[in-house]
Amino acid sequence: MPLLYRADSDAAFERLSTWWKGGSIGRPALQIRVPRRAPVDEVEAAAVPPGWSTNYSTRDFGYRVNLAARECGPWEYHGEALPNVSPDLGPNCLALYLGCTATDGEDTVWFHPCIQSPETATFTVSASNFYWDFTQRLAREQLRLGRGKFLTSFPDLIEGLDTLAAMRGTEELLYDLMERPEWVHDSLRRITESYFQCYDQLYDLIHDERGGSHFWAWAPGRVAKLQCDFSAMISPSMFQDFMVPVLRRMTERLDYAIYHWDGPGAIPHLDHLLSVPRIHMIQWTAGAGALPVWDRCWWPLYHRIVDSGRKVFLVDFDPGRFVDLKAEFGGKVGQFMLAMTCPTAEEAREMLVRAQT
Repeated sequence: MPLLYRADSDAAFERLSTWWKGGSIGRPALQIRVPRRAPVDEVEAAAVPPGWSTNYSTRDFGYRVNLAARECGPWEYHGEALPNVSPDLGPNCLALYLGCTATDGEDTVWFHPCIQSPETATFTVSASNFYWDFTQRLAREQLRLGRGKFLTSFPDLIEGLDTLAAMRGTEELLYDLMERPEWVHDSLRRITESYFQCYDQLYDLIHDERGGSHFWAWAPGRVAKLQCDFSAMISPSMFQDFMVPVLRRMTERLDYAIYHWDGPGAIPHLDHLLSVPRIHMIQWTAGAGALPVWDRCWWPLYHRIVDSGRKVFLVDFDPGRFVDLKAEFGGKVGQFMLAMTCPTAEEAREMLVRAQT
């Protein structure tokens, strides 16, 4: 069924199904957003609650619902971009479901560790957990509001060492890797089971009539973004020992896996990432202060990824740099997904024409 905010969404779903399954759509997958001169439909803005500082906040359920209702209308969606909202509570929602608490900061949210001692650690998601209940209620309301208009995406669950670091504290976990590695392995296995307890319930709730789901991109099945930002602080051998088994177990339970690969400190782990056969796409983030994702300095990394048969996802791509990318990668540029903003619909359409391989 077409979406109000993307009238030709059925065609976008078909192209994405082809692209994820290894077929050609004649160009890279492009997520292009264009600001509308006027929203498709007018949704009155609710009054901002006192003390509101971040749109991840759980301070006011009604205001979060209002934000979702207003999120997609001001944009046009071109290429493979699809209007979507998420019941997100911040990066690492799973840690909140497992016992962490959150404090709103200026345009962010801070998570507070909940494991004081490994001997007393628990990894169970309680049905009465405030954050888990909030996520499910918000997802249901977003689905109701979005029916025929926009998609509801997964929240940013996160997993593995990043979740354990949020629960335990980063410095403490670094010591745990050396002093109690078996506890870390056992904790990671338990975190994975709790992850899928939540993921499976959310997938059953939000998947569409095609069986597809969305996180950063729509895919025709069970999709998830995986990551390990903690990897910047450990050696490749530690990453192989602790995180690769997590990734292998998790990707076996997904149809499509996107790996969020963040910053130069994560580069030494690429060989181990490519050893996980069911990571389908790697999203490179250059990191604060680094050259942008379209810079030539990153091209050798992209070659290694596409030569392994994987896809590359680049966010905030400069449309003016596409000609160079196409010249460098030739037909393999079709393995890229590029997310960008264009100022006008005409420029978005021109970009789609330029991208034809």
